[in-house]
Amino acid sequence: MRHFRIEDFDVVIALWRRTEGVGLNESDTRRAITAFLRRNPNLSFVAEKDGRIIGAVLCGHDGRRGYLHHLAVSKRHRRCGIGRQLVNACLAKLRKAGIQKCNIFIFANNAAGMKFWAHTGWSLRTELRLMQIRLNDGRSASGDCPC
Repeated sequence: MRHFRIEDFDVVIALWRRTEGVGLNESDTRRAITAFLRRNPNLSFVAEKDGRIIGAVLCGHDGRRGYLHHLAVSKRHRRCGIGRQLVNACLAKLRKAGIQKCNIFIFANNAAGMKFWAHTGWSLRTELRLMQIRLNDGRSASGDCPC
């Protein structure tokens, strides 16, 4: 394992595209990942075997909570502890930075992902819902103010 470098982008994005349950969007460009890695130096990792990347994870924090994104291990190398090693490397870095909790986002229909995360000690937060607003469509928060 080693730190994720932007030079790994092409190989890692191809891995993410091949991995079921990993959702990519406009936030996953080379430019956006470069900014993420700069904002969160030495928190993201790749796993290599024989000089080839076989796993990757993005890790960052906002100063309060940690976040993992896009954990993926190639199909051929799953069930060997690589995903767990990638996650544990990230969690160790977050602990060192003083972060006490880490969150992940999982698609509701990603049964394999849910099984992995539950097996590695993560808890499902059923009382929460995720809401989002797109900032690039010119919209802003609106609504009538009752006061």
